[in-house]
Amino acid sequence: MKADKNLVNMPTIGFGTYLIPNEEAQKTIKTALKIGYRHIDTAEVYRNEVGIGLGLKDTFSQLSLKRDEVFITSKVFPGNPSWGRAPKNYKMCLEACDSSLERLNLDYLDCYLIHAPFCKDLRLEQWQALCDLKKEGKTRTIGVSNYSQLHIQEIINEGLEVPEYNQIELHPWCQKEELVSFLKEKNIKVVAYSSLVPLEGWRAKPNQDSAKSQSMKEHGADNSSPFKRMSKKYGVSEAQILLKWGLQMGFVILPKSSDENRIRENFDLSFQIDDSDMKEISTMDKGDGIAWPNGDPCNSE
Repeated sequence: MKADKNLVNMPTIGFGTYLIPNEEAQKTIKTALKIGYRHIDTAEVYRNEVGIGLGLKDTFSQLSLKRDEVFITSKVFPGNPSWGRAPKNYKMCLEACDSSLERLNLDYLDCYLIHAPFCKDLRLEQWQALCDLKKEGKTRTIGVSNYSQLHIQEIINEGLEVPEYNQIELHPWCQKEELVSFLKEKNIKVVAYSSLVPLEGWRAKPNQDSAKSQSMKEHGADNSSPFKRMSKKYGVSEAQILLKWGLQMGFVILPKSSDENRIRENFDLSFQIDDSDMKEISTMDKGDGIAWPNGDPCNSE
């Protein structure tokens, strides 16, 4: 079955799955869908597509959900020789999509992204593959992740279809105002990941190496954090403040947790941050993101 090419809207609150191991993914996805999430974000390199596929299958049946009621995003990793990952050419990108669909046990994706702007000489070829996957009905929408203005302009200059989404690290310490403005100008939807970076415990568990790129303390995660004050003011958690900021900025957000209470809490964002607090948060930008261990991929050539 091919994807329906009618207007597609990505739900603004998605469920992120990075660092959720395959053996936990089935249960976690079932929990998220039962709570009300209708957007699941994964990727080839997360190595949890099989578990997610099982969770989707179980929950579709248990909740009588239809396939078109849940928005599924995955990503092709383009390769990176400096990481020992061979670059993908056009054909390999097509094959990667087929492999993701097989692992997820799906006929089509709702969104397929290029994970990062590595492999300079193959970027346009990789993007052409995604354009053709959309034409074939294997994905309803296409986009990129970690792309800068330069990388997207490269696509535009070639006369290819403009990406529908760009998934980038965004939070009060990494606001990327120039890039966000460019994306909005080009009608490219902004998807924010790592929204919870300013939290003291962000990726503090063992083997979550991307958190080690910079010290949370250096960036201001301490007991005097303004987010602690705001959480008391609104009667919500600090995580909810950070996530709501993203929504009020007009971003799609991708909160992730394996804890049922936090999964539920991250979905409960019905409050509103007032203008004075939004203005204060706008002054907190500290520059490039810290989620990637080897620097912000947006800065790749």
